[in-house]
Formats: sequence, C-alpha cells, structure tokens
Amino acid sequence: QVQLVESGGGLVQPGGSLRLSCAASGFTFSSYVMKWYRQAPGKERAFVATITSTGGSTNYADSVKGRFTISRDNAKMTVYLQMNSLQPEDMAVYYCKALSTGSTYWGQGTQVTVSS
Repeated sequence: QVQLVESGGGLVQPGGSLRLSCAASGFTFSSYVMKWYRQAPGKERAFVATITSTGGSTNYADSVKGRFTISRDNAKMTVYLQMNSLQPEDMAVYYCKALSTGSTYWGQGTQVTVSS
C-alpha cells in the first residue's frame, strides 16, 4: 500500500540544523511532485517547499528561503528537507506530501522542536 514515512525530526538548539527524510513506497515516486508542509500548534498547515518530479525545479516559502533546501533521490524514493539556521518559529510537525494528477498522499509527520 501507499506509504510516506517521515523521519529525522527532533530537538535542536536555535541556529542548529536538521535533515528530514520522507521515504515513499507503493506508488511511482518519480512521477510525483513532492512537497513539505508544517503545522505549528494552533496554526493551519502551511507550505514549506516543493520539488518537481525530476528534481529540476524547487520553490520555497519566503520564511524558509535561504535556510531550507529540498531535494530528492528517485532511486531511493526519498525526499529530503535540509533545515539550517533553525529558529523557534520553525518548530512544528513537518509533513511530506506526494502530488500527481488525481492522487495526493500525506505522511504522518515528524516533530521538530527548536529550543535552548
């Protein structure tokens, strides 16, 4: 069955870095646009970053531009989110999303906590 499994979250100090991974299975990963979203307590889920199916193009929310990098490895069916210079406002549950015509899949999320 279709699965998206995020990992790599945890506790990090302000200014630190984390690398999130989202491992996919059960669908043709290389045909899907992949996205990262995040949801902070009491807030709506918000777009973070997107990458095209080939990895040739990326886009970011203004709040993370220059600090976060999305990438993918289609052979490993995995999308990554490298997060640098983390700040308390980045603290949230991070979700990956797979998107294609007529199909959308979400992962279960991974918690990122930024605190000293």
